[in-house]
Amino acid sequence: MSLNPYFLQGSPSEQNLIQDLINEHLKIYGIEVYYIPRKFIRTDNILKEVQSSKFDDSFLIESYLNNYEGSNPGSDIMTKFGITLRKEISLTISRERFEEFISPFLEADISGEKNYSDGGSYLFSTRPKEGDLIYFPLGERLFEIKYVEFEKPFYQLGKNYTYELQCELFEYEDEEIDTDIEEIENAMSDTGYITDLKLVAFGGTAECEAIFIPYESGVNEIFINNDGYGYTEQPTVLISEPPIKPEEYGKSSYREDQATAVAITTSIGDAKSISQILITNAGYGYTEPPTITISGGGGFGAIATCGISTGIITRIQITNKGDRYYQPPKITIDPPVGIGKTATAISKIYNGRLSEVLITNAGSGYTSAPNITVSPPPSVGFGTYIISEEVVGSVSGTKAIVKSWTNPGEDIDKVLRVSINNGKFNEGETIVGSSSSAIYTLKSYELDTTNDDYSKNDFIEEESDEILDFSESNPFGTY
Repeated sequence: MSLNPYFLQGSPSEQNLIQDLINEHLKIYGIEVYYIPRKFIRTDNILKEVQSSKFDDSFLIESYLNNYEGSNPGSDIMTKFGITLRKEISLTISRERFEEFISPFLEADISGEKNYSDGGSYLFSTRPKEGDLIYFPLGERLFEIKYVEFEKPFYQLGKNYTYELQCELFEYEDEEIDTDIEEIENAMSDTGYITDLKLVAFGGTAECEAIFIPYESGVNEIFINNDGYGYTEQPTVLISEPPIKPEEYGKSSYREDQATAVAITTSIGDAKSISQILITNAGYGYTEPPTITISGGGGFGAIATCGISTGIITRIQITNKGDRYYQPPKITIDPPVGIGKTATAISKIYNGRLSEVLITNAGSGYTSAPNITVSPPPSVGFGTYIISEEVVGSVSGTKAIVKSWTNPGEDIDKVLRVSINNGKFNEGETIVGSSSSAIYTLKSYELDTTNDDYSKNDFIEEESDEILDFSESNPFGTY
């Protein structure tokens, strides 16, 4: 028996009628959801794995919830860590609505009409693809599309009219989510294991002044005659007092005119010895070289002598510690006027600020306090980091992916929020953007800035130490 001759069994008008009825059905009985396509930022060319992706577009579209009695709990998995909830929903959307409302935007990206600074792209646009997200407003949940059924119902009147999306609760893995949906932005902006890097472009220069006592002689240089051995800690250096003047009898035992110094130890192979003795106060009133005694530190055998001279710098006083130093700055001291020797010194820093200036040679022949110049902190800093680009530490080589970039102003610390870092950054190194070429100096960082409720590794470790003690033996026995 032949087909009904009054129906064409697949004419464009019949197909359009079916599509219109489906569209109207979805508008009456459906619910609105957000379709969020996945943009691929970086993939592995060998294993073809997605290394980083982002979601920065969203499209509101009507859909029909097939499992209207609730999300499907059938895929919950019992693991050794507990129960993994794999809630699932099944949605039906109109093929025509997707192709007319969403596909053109994705096709423009693939054809190159949109130039994304992050280098991301969509793989194809002809249909919904696995890996894209669905935001379900009723439950305020994100679902990931796991499978797209595009042949159900199967070619009615010679054409398919719907897509059936099998979705599963989305498991966040440091993807960049930057949609215009306020609920998602608030929930996902700080989710995951992230690191906040405090960056600077310019710092304040430290300042010093020389303390000078005219017509007095003091220690201008210390010589190491024997560097000793076996030092495990910093030894104590004691320099004998200058001669006591008659008018000083009866005063306190503390003397500002007594020279002081510190020892710097070094380790070459198994030999631990003294490498340098630096002057903290050259003292004054010495008529002959004082005696230097080195004691403590667990070592033996170190011997040092010194020379004295007039017209020296007694000590160096810090008047401004500066800020944003990540390496000890260079200290430059003006030479004396006329015959003499230029004083030299080195610096130490603490928390990015100048903490101490030690004299290596107090000079000679000065008739007045010389000018001291401290080199400025690093002034590198320019550019704008791009979301989802890779940044690299110049010294540590640590790599990470940018989540956000906050630049409040020239004199305020900038904050670069990164994730998926493969190591630890070093304070003082520069952070370079691979795509943007932005570069700033790292002041400090917070390694674990996370709001993930399931990130309790430190807590678990502390609690487990109270139960199992691995320091004495293996509690599970030996093989």
